[in-house]
Amino acid sequence: MAAVDSFYLLYREIARSCNCYMEALALVGAWYTARKSITVICDFYSLVRLHFIPRLGSRPDLIKQYGRWAVISGATDGIGKAYAEELASHGLNVILISQEEEKLQAAAKHIADTYRVETLVLVADFSRGREIYAPIREALRDRDIGILVNDVGAFYPYPQYFSQVPEDTLWDIVNVNIAAASLMVHIVLPGMVERKKGAIVTVSSGSCCKPTPQLAAFSASKAYLDHFSRALQYEYASKGIFVQSLIPFYVTSSGAAPASFLHRCPWLAPSPRVYAQHAVSTLGISKRTTGYWSHSIQFLFAQYMPEWLWVWGANLLNRSLRKEALSCQA
Repeated sequence: MAAVDSFYLLYREIARSCNCYMEALALVGAWYTARKSITVICDFYSLVRLHFIPRLGSRPDLIKQYGRWAVISGATDGIGKAYAEELASHGLNVILISQEEEKLQAAAKHIADTYRVETLVLVADFSRGREIYAPIREALRDRDIGILVNDVGAFYPYPQYFSQVPEDTLWDIVNVNIAAASLMVHIVLPGMVERKKGAIVTVSSGSCCKPTPQLAAFSASKAYLDHFSRALQYEYASKGIFVQSLIPFYVTSSGAAPASFLHRCPWLAPSPRVYAQHAVSTLGISKRTTGYWSHSIQFLFAQYMPEWLWVWGANLLNRSLRKEALSCQA
């Protein structure tokens, strides 16, 4: 009995001495919970402020804000084409750049007939490297370029392990994803600085959030575009130039199989037209955005999730996409 009483007394002494530590841990836990709660509330507010409130008001005057002409690279398909149409709907004249002349002419005619704006087409294969930029520079000389949209990009034919990616594809990723955006900015930026206004939108990818297996070179090139845009914003914001890093996740395209999960979930993967409408509404408001509300939710999950979970999900998704692509080729 004496041994039991002695143990009980010892337990009470230990509990009393540890009580201050328990209170300290409780305070730390409360602070952490409050901090995370405030972060979630702020993220939700930012989501509403960026993607819903601007669409309730009148459309901004992009010509007055930035300039009369917009240049869009990769303008014959997907986000680039839809973005060009959306800018034209705001009254901007558009210069479309791509390597497919027939599709360029068709897109330019559609935009001119639909929105009654001027259009100009420049045929350029960005994968050819340095030689293509002199004609582009000459064609853009003395024009009031208000907005540059860098959308041209090279992608894997489908998600693959790095050793299976053709060498030509790797060179295309370097020349098209990295060099093209850098050189196009270098061409138009001096004029924007001289006029003290302009906007540069560079389309990155959700795969830049964390290392993405089976898209190693592609995701790394998109991470470059994200950092490049953010650095330019710090350099040129004081000179009246707005630089935006646009980080879309999946957007449906004509290349996706009709029965794929991308077509079955339009709220998760919007059409290029819907995406462009939302993305243009963020112009001048957010220097780094996904451009679409559900993509912003995906981006928040990507930010907060541990890297191992991102890698696991990326492997699962990319295996599924590769299987889909191979089955379509069969």
